[in-house]
Amino acid sequence: MGLKQRRLLAVGMPFFVVIALAVMPVQVGAGTNRPGVHSDTDYAASYARANVTNVFATTQQVSCYRPEVPFFTTGTTDGYTGMTPCPGATTGEDTGAAGPYPTQVGSAAGYPAAGPMLVNDHSESDLRVDPNHPNHVIGSSKWFASAEGYNHVLGFYESFDGGQTWPVQGHIPGYEGFSDDTDPVGAFDGYGNFYEILLPYQFAYAGGANGTGSKLFQKSKLPNPAMPPESVSVSVRPVGAKFATDWITTHTNSAGVTGPDFVEIDNNQGQEPDKQWIAIDNNPSSPNYNTIYAMFVNFSFDGLMSKAYVSTAKALPGGQHTDWTPLQRLPSLSGSASDTYLLPHVDPNGTVWTSITNFPSRQSRSTYSLAVDYSTDGGRTWQGPLAVPGAQNVTIPPEAYPNTTFTDGITDTFTVGTTKVNGRYPLYISWEDYASGYDNIMLSGSFDGGQSWTTPVRVNDNVSLADEFQPNLAAAANGTVSVNFYDRRLACPAAGTAEATGAGIGLDTINPHYTGALPPYGASNYCINTSVQFYTAALTPLGGNIRLSAHTWDPQLNAPWRFGSSLFTGKDTFVGDYFGNDFAGSTSLTTSVSTYDDGTNPRHYQQQVIATVASP
Repeated sequence: MGLKQRRLLAVGMPFFVVIALAVMPVQVGAGTNRPGVHSDTDYAASYARANVTNVFATTQQVSCYRPEVPFFTTGTTDGYTGMTPCPGATTGEDTGAAGPYPTQVGSAAGYPAAGPMLVNDHSESDLRVDPNHPNHVIGSSKWFASAEGYNHVLGFYESFDGGQTWPVQGHIPGYEGFSDDTDPVGAFDGYGNFYEILLPYQFAYAGGANGTGSKLFQKSKLPNPAMPPESVSVSVRPVGAKFATDWITTHTNSAGVTGPDFVEIDNNQGQEPDKQWIAIDNNPSSPNYNTIYAMFVNFSFDGLMSKAYVSTAKALPGGQHTDWTPLQRLPSLSGSASDTYLLPHVDPNGTVWTSITNFPSRQSRSTYSLAVDYSTDGGRTWQGPLAVPGAQNVTIPPEAYPNTTFTDGITDTFTVGTTKVNGRYPLYISWEDYASGYDNIMLSGSFDGGQSWTTPVRVNDNVSLADEFQPNLAAAANGTVSVNFYDRRLACPAAGTAEATGAGIGLDTINPHYTGALPPYGASNYCINTSVQFYTAALTPLGGNIRLSAHTWDPQLNAPWRFGSSLFTGKDTFVGDYFGNDFAGSTSLTTSVSTYDDGTNPRHYQQQVIATVASP
């Protein structure tokens, strides 16, 4: 979820419930099976065998916006092109060419950038299918103007034909007056309006637009003193929107004051929100219909602590909503309260559930533990945490995996089923486990409201030792469950092959984390694909892992520099902390990164590829 250094906890909140932790028993039976082991050759062929389709969505339009903070340092290897003036947008968005955006009016001298810049990379993503119109799909992603400077806003891409074409795209407006806005995630309300929750924040570069890339967070040096240092915010795309500019970006509160739609504002610096997520109860028969749940954690520099909070509102017709409620603390697994990764979902009864990830040590984060919190009354009161017994003290993967420089992201994923099993709506949770020295994807389910959980099973069915990471769960209306994940089992393409040319392997010439020969032709546990494993609602596997990527891609190309540097040291690069996964009926749709050139991506930028496959 981004560049931001982990700073600590915000204001004290008016209400919070702590329930004594009791580790729940393991439920044996359902969910104890795992997919059979499959060879790399069989896995590679599964793309064609399952009739998977790939569409490069973000190469279909040229998008530009005017950044608040320019950064023109250019990498010299691995495909980097630097911040580039706009060659002519085709999206119809407001590029900022005519002048600053409304939130940039109060910028300090030297800001914003002199004009619009090209969007190149598109990493980290979310995908949501309109429950009222399943051919209507909205994806959102980080929209980079400079990979070298980790300089981005959020953008969106929209389809009206089930993901075959993506004719409406652009940056999400409303918060261009911040240096970055980050962490894409959205949800549809019951009226068909789409809510994107954003995390805008400010920084400046040491040395200015051609500087080293070090970030200066001091409040006195903010590029835009008219905006807060950081916030949790919302932009709404109203039902029937047709153009890239059709977003509602302000809210008029009950006192009659109109301004940016802030859920929370951080003016403390050193105590900041992060890891925001959103869910909306769009079931008309639910007692909590159209309740919006906005969740996030507050971090602090002091001890790396973090605490989890929720605010709610009611969605109204036309993309409006009631005022956000005061923040409420969520129940925690630990009094030390180093919590994060809130992933709320609403079941058909109107109960909202969220996973909550606890790191037991403030200083040494070598393990983590998973639990769920829930509310049955629209977020007024909360119960939990209900611990997931097979996911306590899990070995966390390294910040950067062997052989490559990209950092890992959210370690777990959570969803609720819409088809009852044994008379209850199921809960599903999946996570990364690095205990073997390679990252594996684990899965467990609860069919009694979190009181017990199935024995964890390994999802990935690879024979060759490789890292599988960033699981993402989704549940279809018919009960089918998908676990999607990034997959490093296939070797990078060999020298002299068309696949190696398309993957741009020859551009990958500097990588301080790799001890083999560069470019990394044929390298193992290096290049990436995207995979899916399907299950029944009771967690019986449906076949084996399916390859969702038509082509293996190289994560080193154009990878954003998370902490910036005038000289590429390879410490931390980025492919995203998560990616998007949803169902349209029985069709699975995934949006994830690739740097492969399918004929539309000659510079090997990070693009969003939509994989479509029918569930078994």
